[in-house]
Amino acid sequence: MAHRSVLPDEDQSETNEWLQALRDVVGNSGASRARLLLHEILGEAVDLDIPISPISRTPYLNTIPTEMEGRYPGDEDLEEEFQNHVLWNAAAIVSDANRRVDGIGGHISTYASSSTLYEVGFNHVFRGKDEGLGDAIYIQGHGSPGIYARAFLEGRISREQLKKFRQEVSGEGLSSYPHPRLMPDFWEYPTVSMGLGPLAAVLHARFWKYLHNRGLADTSDSRVFSFLGDGEMDEPESIASIAIAGRERLDNLIVVVNCNLQRLDGPVRGNAKIIQELEGLYRGAGWNVIKVLWNHAWDKLLRGGNARALLERLEEINDGDFQRMSTLDPRTFREEFFGATKELQDLGSSLSDSDISSLGRGGHDRKKILAAYREAENSDRPSVILAHTVKGWGIESFLARNSTHQKKKLDRKSLIDYRDYLGIEIDEDRVEDDPFVELEEGAESLEYSKNRRSSLGGPLPLRKVNFEAISLPNPMVFSEFDSGTPEKQKVSTTMAFVRMLRNLMKSEIGDHVVPIIPDEGRTFGMDPLFSEFGIYSQVGQKYTPVDHKMLMNYKEARTGQILQEGISEAGAMATWTAAATSYAHAGVATIPFYTFYSMFGFQRIADQVWAAADSRARGFLMGATAGRTTLNGEGLQHQDGHSLLLASTVPSVRAWDPAYAYELATIIQYGLKDMFDDGNDMIHYVMLYNDNERQPAKPDGCEAGIVRGAYRLTGNVDDDAPMIRLLGSGPIMKNVISASEDLNGRGITTEIWSVTSYGELRREGLEFERIKRFDPKHEGVPYVEACFGDGIPTVAASDYIAAVPEMIQRWTKGGFLPLGTDGFGRSDTREELRRFFEVDSDSIVLASLSLLERQGGIPPGSSSSFAQEAGLSYDRKDVTL
Repeated sequence: MAHRSVLPDEDQSETNEWLQALRDVVGNSGASRARLLLHEILGEAVDLDIPISPISRTPYLNTIPTEMEGRYPGDEDLEEEFQNHVLWNAAAIVSDANRRVDGIGGHISTYASSSTLYEVGFNHVFRGKDEGLGDAIYIQGHGSPGIYARAFLEGRISREQLKKFRQEVSGEGLSSYPHPRLMPDFWEYPTVSMGLGPLAAVLHARFWKYLHNRGLADTSDSRVFSFLGDGEMDEPESIASIAIAGRERLDNLIVVVNCNLQRLDGPVRGNAKIIQELEGLYRGAGWNVIKVLWNHAWDKLLRGGNARALLERLEEINDGDFQRMSTLDPRTFREEFFGATKELQDLGSSLSDSDISSLGRGGHDRKKILAAYREAENSDRPSVILAHTVKGWGIESFLARNSTHQKKKLDRKSLIDYRDYLGIEIDEDRVEDDPFVELEEGAESLEYSKNRRSSLGGPLPLRKVNFEAISLPNPMVFSEFDSGTPEKQKVSTTMAFVRMLRNLMKSEIGDHVVPIIPDEGRTFGMDPLFSEFGIYSQVGQKYTPVDHKMLMNYKEARTGQILQEGISEAGAMATWTAAATSYAHAGVATIPFYTFYSMFGFQRIADQVWAAADSRARGFLMGATAGRTTLNGEGLQHQDGHSLLLASTVPSVRAWDPAYAYELATIIQYGLKDMFDDGNDMIHYVMLYNDNERQPAKPDGCEAGIVRGAYRLTGNVDDDAPMIRLLGSGPIMKNVISASEDLNGRGITTEIWSVTSYGELRREGLEFERIKRFDPKHEGVPYVEACFGDGIPTVAASDYIAAVPEMIQRWTKGGFLPLGTDGFGRSDTREELRRFFEVDSDSIVLASLSLLERQGGIPPGSSSSFAQEAGLSYDRKDVTL
């Protein structure tokens, strides 16, 4: 009644007639008839372009009517023969691997349930890369054995490789899941851990639109397909970006959800219907939803005189019971499914056991699947295909069982039964010891399959790196701060970065630069770039911004260069990954700079960073508002003191902590060369601070040390005076310098080093040690030891936890004392915070005196005397709590 009270009604009597007619239908023909009429009326309203929201959930039927499916263009007999060989080899790969190495793992049931979805795609839909970019296919991770099995039949993977499934150390095996880092010529997109694939696919499709609208690549004929399971939909990342796809009408995106109703331990929605839930979710986000629920054997029944009763029965059964019914024999199924009403009993009794056995799920019906793909291809919106399948399809001992996920081996009887079910020609004495079956060269089904792929542009998956190299920009782009800043001009490294970014965007390679911001551009001082370079929008700017009269206004455009992701670190990281891998998937290299609160980077989206590294990403991650004491007011949840340590756990990440603008410039120049000139698949993570300081001039010859991780900043040697070496980085460098001056005044000689990357120092040191283990005669020492292994006592101070400088402790001599910001952040001034975490100048002096005193370099009591003088005390609560 609420709607009637607020909507204006100029003809209430007509309205009452319609309402009474609806009541009459319900009274005379029942609610089912009324619902059908309402669905038809809503459908007609859409056809008439009446602005009305579509209903979120439709009846539990196939979306595409039988008469709209069209003729199936393929030879189903040949496709079935080829698919059966794929199914057999897929199961054999996992079973054989676990027979050879018990517990090696793998998944049999996932591909069994989704094989027809893939095979129809490979035969009729997916575009290869022979001419153009082709399609991007995000394979469901657990289905990888089926993709290997197909490639084996095509001759792209050898029998010996199949025998080494999940045994990769030799370099000849097959990775467990899609991993481009491990199989760089085969896999393109990592899709585990679960949830990352669908998130990445949406932003990939959007980035292809970005590339096309900006004229960087022609992606108009390429689509993104993402395959995932209904259990995977519980991952927040799986649905995190569907609103973006709907809002931007990404018609180049097709998601296929394999709805076998089961997750790893049991039903996805035992007490409900996951397909109906997902339909409402996607439809509400503006997607084109296509349900493929029932195979052709149901068509006649659902159009017969008992159709209404049959539909009611299908809709009232929950998924838990549907899963169980998949395991029933025809007689028991007839009794349980058709026994609900007299009308259904009569229908069931008219069906033979063979008829009932043929009543299958739509996700195993080629014709209905292809019709869904064609509908999706022709949509002007993103599409999701909800395909109803059975987990472990065709394998009697696996079929719809809750334990099927844990089943990794087929026993001899199960192998023989499955062989017979699929019609595979293999002797019984081979099914366990030598199970892989090839199709003979010239076999009709093999040639058919190869011809289909040839007509669609070649085999898939295939990672094909072919792009025009990017020339490094003129060094003058980064020289703005080489002479430092005037005495009264204070600049943060964040401000310096924005200036460098602008210079880079205006350089000869500027079009390839992709700035990405998670709704913090103004915080980082990047708002001047909005009007100059524009913010990307698929639809342009249909409104007049409130600041349109200002020089620096908020400008959106289809050709905008900046990607403003809103408050979504996960979405921004997925966009960054698409940009950082465009050299491989789009034939054009882009240089992404994703700038974010460093606390909300690795800590929040570390799984995505790992997947990006797996993808062989190349780009910059800029950790802004960094440091536990430097972002002073935000407190515990915002102050980052550990992302450098987290970054060090990702093998292809080089993590940097520059103190000065010239260091930052050198690091960005080096990163560009490393990734886009030398071609290394590396990620550069760079800390940026909002602490405004006068920037010093760049010392001569410091570049080599900066990119190796450390260089000597200042120092004076006095053989007659005690000496301490001070290591500083980031904003704590000014405290190190102040401490040095204090120590010099106390007759202690100091040497100051700027450490730009403890991680890079450690990386080289570990590699040197490894070489030395194998070749004891290997000469020299690692760079870190050459810098700090001369016996001088060393104090290292950082705005990060002590474990960061501790990364190099093993290569130092003469004593090493790291100072860090271990503990939870809190709000206060920078001075108070540094005092609290004991990384201020006085704390550095105390640490230096303590280390020298313990080594006998200065008189006993020197440190305690200074502590009293400076008001420092250990008598307080543990700062880490």
